[in-house]
Amino acid sequence: MEPKTFYKIRFTDCDSFKHLHNSGYIDYMLNAREDHLKDFHDISMTMLYEKGCGWMVNKHEIVYLAPALYNENICIKSSLIKLSDDTLLVEMSMWNEQETQLKALLWTKFIHVNMQTSKRDKHPDWFIQLAKPIENTTLQEVNSLNERLAMLVRR
Repeated sequence: MEPKTFYKIRFTDCDSFKHLHNSGYIDYMLNAREDHLKDFHDISMTMLYEKGCGWMVNKHEIVYLAPALYNENICIKSSLIKLSDDTLLVEMSMWNEQETQLKALLWTKFIHVNMQTSKRDKHPDWFIQLAKPIENTTLQEVNSLNERLAMLVRR
C-alpha cells in the first residue's frame, strides 16, 4: 500500500504568479511523509527521537513537471524504496487531486544519525524490524528517478 494524503496549497507558499515555490514542493512532501508514517504505520517522529534515532537529508533528487497552484488541492504519496544499514531511500510524489497529473517526483536519501553521539550510525535492530515491513520492494528494481518517472508517466 502506498500512503497518500491531500493538502491545499497555501498562499504563503506561493510566488506572485500563484505557483508553489520550488522549495515548497519538498516541504509539502516531507511533511506528508511524516504524516504518512504516523497515520498509516503508527510511527511518530517524536517516538523515534525519544529512542535516540534521527535522520538527516543526504540528497534530494526532484523533477518538477507541472505547477501546483494557490488554493489547489493536491495528493501526495510516499514509499520507502530501500532500507539499508544506515540509510533510507524514500519516494514522494505530488499529484493533482484526481491523481491524473504528476506534478513532481522526489527521491530523498536520509542518513541515520545517533542522537546521543550526533554521528552517522547503523539503524538499530528494533528500527529495522519496524521499517522492513513498510519497504516497497516492488520499487527496488527501479534504478533511477528518471526510470521511475517514465513508469509513472506512462501508467
